[in-house]
Formats: sequence, structure tokens, C-alpha cells
Amino acid sequence: MVYLDNAATVPLLPSVRKAMHEAEEKFFANASALHTPGHLAMNKIEECRVVLAEMIGAEPGEIIFTSGATESNNTVIRTFEGHVIECSPMEHHSILEAARLYHGDKLPKLYSYMLYNNETGEKLELPVRDDSSFVHSDLTQTLGKVAINVKDLGLDYATFSAHKIGGPIGVGALYVRNGMLFKPLLVGGNQEHKRRGGTYNTVAIAGFLAALQYARDNKTWDIYNQSVRKLRDALAKRILAEIPGSSLNTDVSHGESLPNILNVSFEAAEGESIQLYLDAEGVVVSTGSACAAGDGKPSHVLMAKTGDAEIAHSSVRFSFGLDNTMADVERVMDVLPGVIDRLQKISTIKRS
Repeated sequence: MVYLDNAATVPLLPSVRKAMHEAEEKFFANASALHTPGHLAMNKIEECRVVLAEMIGAEPGEIIFTSGATESNNTVIRTFEGHVIECSPMEHHSILEAARLYHGDKLPKLYSYMLYNNETGEKLELPVRDDSSFVHSDLTQTLGKVAINVKDLGLDYATFSAHKIGGPIGVGALYVRNGMLFKPLLVGGNQEHKRRGGTYNTVAIAGFLAALQYARDNKTWDIYNQSVRKLRDALAKRILAEIPGSSLNTDVSHGESLPNILNVSFEAAEGESIQLYLDAEGVVVSTGSACAAGDGKPSHVLMAKTGDAEIAHSSVRFSFGLDNTMADVERVMDVLPGVIDRLQKISTIKRS
């Protein structure tokens, strides 16, 4: 199998699996308990908090553990209920749908702009905070791929998720700059200094820690920028050269896009059909955000970018990981031209 859906989920790292098995045996107790097993569990949680804070240029006390990016995003948006909330139209649905619920007309204002888009990998310009505004960024796709410093980025809030860097699904984090507005989404406990109620998922946090340590110790952002980017660019070049009617939705002409994401449209070929045909050949890709899969609507990201429903419907996202090689690019190009040709021949849409 050639797995090119790493922007949805990166396969669990061996070191993460090992760390989680160890945590099941050693850190099983409720981390809020006052006995020794509870203290051992809390120590592991605090170790993860420290490592993440160091990696993003924050203070440990500015990190709140959550169940993942959706909860982190909803928490920030919910904090600004009744306030002006401005989002990029290319945001994840967990931002856009929450903003529709909670948007109001009070100040201060919240800006929520992801630094790199999850479907196209392209970089967005972050707004600059002022006396009447705050800035949040969903950095889910950025962590481990690009070096991050939340202070240098001018962020008040930032979102992270473990499974995008080879950690487990179901755990993430929220950065909240000291002194910022904050309203807990989940209440009913003293965990996280009353900022997020609920028993700690210590085993998952231990896995998150192992994934962070792997990224830190191997400087994965350098590997992505050097080795993985070459694979992405090689695939882009071959698709344009060898497949008629193909066009890129990711700008690969400069270094401003994420190094592992390539979004491509194929004229007169429907994206989900391409995905299914490739899957039958053992090549795993996506048609955009996994959270929006199956809704039948064109990608809201590509609609915002191009305004063209046909381009949005005909798009496929290839997203590389650290384990991919040039042999994977070769395999894709062994089967992709034939898949596109077959679909174009049976399409009711005429190629221009």
C-alpha cells in the first residue's frame, strides 16, 4: 500500500506505540489522585506539557490538554460567544460552524486564521492583533512540519493535535497566552486548573509526548522541508507533464506551502471516483478534509480559492509522510494516468 493521506492521520509511530503500552502498565491511575500512582501519571502529563511548550515557544502553564483539534477550536470560539469573530473562509469546519453559532457584535474581536491550510497546504497571512482584537491559529497541520514560535507569530491562542505527528487519535492541546480571555468548554472538574474538566487521558498524553519527542529529536521540520518536499514536487511535476487536464491547487513554485501537501484537480474526472479507483490499486489519497468526507459538497476551501465547483469536485489531495519514498511517487504514476483517462472517457463533462 502507498499511503498518501498523512494530512488526515499519520500512522502511529513505533515509539508512540511503545510509550502507550508502558503507560498502560505504569501510569494507569487517575492523575488527579493524591497517591503515588496518581503522582506518577501526573508527572508524565506534565512532561508532555513542558515538551510541547518548549517546541512552540510557550510557557508550560499556557498549555491545556484536550481531546483534539475540534475541541480546542470550539473552546476558543466559544470563549468569544457574542463577540465579533472573523475567520478565513478556508478554515476547518470546527472553526466555521462554531463561529456561525457564537458570532456576535461585541468587542474585543477574535481573528481565527490557520497558518497553513489543511487541504491545499498553502500559507495564509495571519492578522495582526491590536488593542481590540485577539488572534487564534489552528496549527494542526503545522506542528512537526514547520518550526513554530507562537510568540513570534503574535498568537493569543493556537490549536494542536497528536495524530497529525504520529501520535494517537483523541488527544490534542490548546495554547492560551497568559492573561487572555478564556471560558472552559467542559466544566465539572478541577483538571487543567479548572480550564478543562474531565479525567486525564494519561495513556494518550504519553503517546503525544513520544510523538513530540520524536519530532523534536529528529527535527522533522527539516526532513519535511528537504526530503519530503522533493517527493511532493516530483509528483506535481510528473502529474502536470503526463496527465492531460491536470492543474495544481497548491502553489509549489516557492517555499511558502507546507512541504507534504499537494492538491490537484483533474478536468472531467470526479474526485471521489479518483480516490476509489486509486484505493483499488493500493494508493490511499483523499479528496480534502477527512472530516467533510461523504457530504457530497464541493470543497469549501477550493470554492473559496477558485469559485469553480468543477475544480473543487475534481480535486484530490496527496499528503506525504516521513516514511514515503520516491518509489511511492513511481507507483502513483504507474496507475494514476490510467485512472484519470478512464474517468475522463466516461465523464459527461466535456474537456475544454
